[in-house]
Amino acid sequence: MKKTTFLFIAWILLGTVSCATMGGGDHVKAEAHYKIGVAYLNENKIQQAFVEFNKAKELDPGNKDVLNAIGVVYLLYFDEVPKSIEYFEKAVKADPGFSDGYNNLGYANQQLGRFEKAISYYRQALSNPLYPTPEKAYTNMGDCYYRLGRYGEAEAAFKEAIKRAPNLGLAYMRLSLCYNAMRKYGDASAAMTEAINMDPKYKGSRQAAADDFRTKVLKASGYEEQDLRDYLEILKY
Repeated sequence: MKKTTFLFIAWILLGTVSCATMGGGDHVKAEAHYKIGVAYLNENKIQQAFVEFNKAKELDPGNKDVLNAIGVVYLLYFDEVPKSIEYFEKAVKADPGFSDGYNNLGYANQQLGRFEKAISYYRQALSNPLYPTPEKAYTNMGDCYYRLGRYGEAEAAFKEAIKRAPNLGLAYMRLSLCYNAMRKYGDASAAMTEAINMDPKYKGSRQAAADDFRTKVLKASGYEEQDLRDYLEILKY
C-alpha cells in the first residue's frame, strides 16, 4: 500500500467507526455484533473485530456503518485497498449522503496514487452540509493537492480545515510542508510551531518533535520518509 504520511491513518479512518443505529429483530443482533467489533478494534484485536463486523453484515447486509467498518479493516489492517474500496462503495450506495464513506473512498484511492479521483470523493463528502467533521476531508484533499504540486490549492484546503477545527495540529503540520514547498520558509516555521504547540506528545518542544521525526524516519519510505525529512528541515528555520 502506498501510504501517505503516518500522521493520517488512525485519525481519519478509525474515527469513522462509530455506533450504528438499527431497528429491531436481526437488526438488534447486528448492532450487538457491530458494537463488539468496535470494542475489539479499539483493543487492537483485529481479526476478532473483523469476524464480528461480518456477523453484523450477514444480519444487516445494507447497513452503511457495518460496510464502512469492514472497509476500514481491509484498508488499515489487511492492506487490501481494492477490497476496501469495494466496501466503501457499498456503504455510500446504501446512503448517498454518507460523507464518512466518501472520505474513506477518497483516502483509499489516495493510497493508490489516484489523487484526482480522491479529490472528487472528498468533494462529495464536503457537499453534505451536515457532515460533522469536514476538516478530515479538507486535510486529505490538501494532501492530494500537495502531492500533485498544486500548492496554492493545497494551502487553501488546509486553511479550510483549520477554520473548522482551529486546534487541529495535523492541518498546521501539513500546511508547513506546503509553505516549505512554496519557499515561504517563515510561514512554514510558524505553521510547524503551531502544530508542535498543539500536539500533547510534543508539548511545544521542537526538540521532542525532532527526536520523534528522526526515530520514525528510520522505518519510513516513500512519501512518508520525504515528509519526515522535510519536517526536520523546517525545524531548522
